[in-house]
Amino acid sequence: MLVYLWALHQVGGREGKTYATHADFVQHFRVRPAGTTAAPQILRYLAEKVGSPAYPKDLKQRARVNEAMDWFNSNFYKDWGYGLVYPQLFPHHKRPDDTVHAGGIAWAQDRCKVWLQVLNDHWLAGTKKYICGDQITVADYLGSAIMSIGELIHCDLAKYPNVHRWIANVKKQPNYEKINDAAFNGFAASTKGKAWQTV
Repeated sequence: MLVYLWALHQVGGREGKTYATHADFVQHFRVRPAGTTAAPQILRYLAEKVGSPAYPKDLKQRARVNEAMDWFNSNFYKDWGYGLVYPQLFPHHKRPDDTVHAGGIAWAQDRCKVWLQVLNDHWLAGTKKYICGDQITVADYLGSAIMSIGELIHCDLAKYPNVHRWIANVKKQPNYEKINDAAFNGFAASTKGKAWQTV
């Protein structure tokens, strides 16, 4: 997931280094990113290692960041990624029976609407720029990486103005477009015009 790599790049970039390739990044940090289930742990580790302000030292603030990361990874992602997006994009995620497949996606759509409302009305309530306040954190990097996969099936977040504002703020980060331009944006462009079940 390229947005995930952007998030890793952002955390690493806080110490003034940039990486030409993912391999350079991995070599520098001596880590090999695993699946998305390890993403929060990897982001926390890297942010801690470089002393990134995206992972606050204050324990109360850090607990809030950890809570948000766990919410995205444990609650939102299972329905958004594995329930709604992946079964429509990837054949190996398609259910064997068309009726069951359609039912699973419909169920995930309903669940995702609930999660998006929670994100909009709780996590991003008010005028906060980011998940935990006005400073970007690793929770924003992780959450936006997970959210971005909805762009592959062209989800419209207009019904969720706080979510829409937050994503726009994250996309203003210096390396966001550079990291996502070719592969991720190209993938999203290749899926335009197809019939998707979205939120």
